[in-house]
Amino acid sequence: MFSVYSQLTGPNPGPPPAAPPPPAATHSAMVEPIFDYQFRLILIGDSTVGKSSLLKYFTDGKFFEISDPTVGVDFFARLIEVTDGTRIKLQLWDTAGQERFRSITRTYYRNSVGALVVFDVCNKKSLEHVPMWIMEAKRHIEPHKAVFILVGTKIDMEDEREVRREDAAALAKFYNISYIETSSMRGINVEEAFRTITQEVYDKIQSGEFRVEEGWDGIKTGFSRPNHSYPLMEAEPEKSGFCC
Repeated sequence: MFSVYSQLTGPNPGPPPAAPPPPAATHSAMVEPIFDYQFRLILIGDSTVGKSSLLKYFTDGKFFEISDPTVGVDFFARLIEVTDGTRIKLQLWDTAGQERFRSITRTYYRNSVGALVVFDVCNKKSLEHVPMWIMEAKRHIEPHKAVFILVGTKIDMEDEREVRREDAAALAKFYNISYIETSSMRGINVEEAFRTITQEVYDKIQSGEFRVEEGWDGIKTGFSRPNHSYPLMEAEPEKSGFCC
């Protein structure tokens, strides 16, 4: 009886030599983590300071000229890497700054491990309200701990600036938090703002100051799937909207 092999090459000389066995697969080769940790971050600050534009530039890579006011809470997500290559999935909650939505947004404070406190450098009042936002966030996040970062927006509108960089930096120093000035229109320091707070949270995990806690969604460990190639940036960001 001739096999296809023998029909092509003549009488069957026997089965072809067996291929050498593949090297034993290690666990790390078989399973690659999608992300190592998940951090839940919240953006807080007065209405119209540019929280949504900041977040949309970070997740979509572009600036939207027209942005509808946030109603309640919007949700986005993105994967990034910290300096040692650890993959972090960021759950990003964009909150409405209007007073009438305050009762809704307060419910999202508790499960946050980080807060970007956003103000508009062209609106001095928005900086004056920063202590109120920090106090409110801390009150609702407790007994858990969180990293705060002060973010000034709209530095592309320098002619309309009302807040001196020195004044904002002094306020950040008072609270012992980082300060970064950004422009969503020009993409200045947007990535840096989110990377800074992510790195600070991660460093506190490494030092033992922060840890995963049962029943708290601020920090979660990641999960793994069979080995595939998963880009960090190309995936469509998760989006969701919540309103009253």
